[in-house]
Amino acid sequence: MAYDGDEEQSQDYLFKIVLIGDSSVGKSNLLARFARNEFYPNSKSTIGVEFQTQKLVIDGKEIKAQIWDTAGQERFRAVTSAYYRGAVGALLVYDISRRQTFDSVGRWLNELHTHSDMNVVTILVGNKTDLKHAREVSTAEGQAQAEAQGLFFMETSALDSSNVAAAFRTVVKEIYSILSRKVFQSQEQKKSELQSLSNGKAVVLQGETNETSSGGRWCCS
Repeated sequence: MAYDGDEEQSQDYLFKIVLIGDSSVGKSNLLARFARNEFYPNSKSTIGVEFQTQKLVIDGKEIKAQIWDTAGQERFRAVTSAYYRGAVGALLVYDISRRQTFDSVGRWLNELHTHSDMNVVTILVGNKTDLKHAREVSTAEGQAQAEAQGLFFMETSALDSSNVAAAFRTVVKEIYSILSRKVFQSQEQKKSELQSLSNGKAVVLQGETNETSSGGRWCCS
């Protein structure tokens, strides 16, 4: 959706989020459902990288999520690796009806951490819950894997839209929460340093009787 300059200026944050996982686990349909409320039953595998943007409001702040859909095929791995850089969030998707896609979770995590920040907010997503009669990976297994890796976890269905918005919103909300804490800590640190400087005693430097130095130190993170 197009928007004018005023709307652009009202945006408070821009978060890059990547969708990763094996081919045909439903990454593109998850994005289509979230961004446009659409579903393509005969969608083809993504070639290279595509992205969509979606605006969310968290705690009164407007956040623009730029969501990248990366190809799951091995032959595109080298091409898409560059697109991990700068990502602050990730949805690692597997198909609950295909165990091999679940077995690939560890490999995808390794790739994510190789090409992006180790602290990227990640949610493990078990997609296609509408195929419950063909399920090969239990909810308990997904939860256990997520807990072992320190990930969020959710099961979704792009077909009937179950938990799709919730999965994306969970990632965006956590990114914003981490950012808010960092901003708060930075502000508190600066207040503490300013207080230290204002309370510091003047020290006369030897040989420079007309100049003084205040206690305290500026530090940047």
